[in-house]
Amino acid sequence: MARTTTPHHPPQGDDRPLYARVASLLLDELRDGTIPPGERLPAERRLAAHFEVSRETVRQALEVLRRSGLVATDRRGSHATLPGRPVEAPESLTFPVGARSVDPCAVDRATVTWEAPPPEHAQALGLAPHRPTLVHRYRSVAPDGRSLRTAVTSFSTVALTEVAELARYRERADGATPAQLRRAYDWMRKAGLTLHHRDSITQVGDASSVRVTRRVHDQYARPLEITDLVVNAERDALVYEFTLPAAG
Repeated sequence: MARTTTPHHPPQGDDRPLYARVASLLLDELRDGTIPPGERLPAERRLAAHFEVSRETVRQALEVLRRSGLVATDRRGSHATLPGRPVEAPESLTFPVGARSVDPCAVDRATVTWEAPPPEHAQALGLAPHRPTLVHRYRSVAPDGRSLRTAVTSFSTVALTEVAELARYRERADGATPAQLRRAYDWMRKAGLTLHHRDSITQVGDASSVRVTRRVHDQYARPLEITDLVVNAERDALVYEFTLPAAG
């Protein structure tokens, strides 16, 4: 949920109870893909602050969504269960680069933080030194717990200003809450941005690992994000797939 100067108030002039209006607003945010299916919702206190209502109102709103089968609660907390919108172009870029491991049993973990990015990321994104931004960390591990691949992504001010779905993650950037941003590139396109990317591949150390650095900018040459992915070449393989449009 984004920390904005204008709180997300439930609409005025609506005769429904406050909890029903909050449930409707939360459902809109679930449907736009900000919180993917299966991902844990923000804590009640954060939702209460986001909508400027009491925690009891939030509890009632969540109960409405539970009864409708749109939210489920278990030992992990409350999470969305409704299907996400289909991606407009299945062959489009996946986020982060290399997010799909060749090991079908691999377990993916991802979180976000609000912090100063690595210096080389700050320079690539045009950020002042030590200026914080949204940083996404991804890790894929084998069933035995060994790391297969890790990725660190930093987003630019442009991306966070123009892509509302990304900006909302600032309130969840505690480094602990799961945050799978698989539709990040889809959100950028929906915001009217044309994506251009450049991937560079280099060896790491004794060549037991490889590093892929992806830089993405828009049609105005403004940087949007930079990702550094490291793949354990001894246990995993990086596979690139390309789809060419038909001639005509």
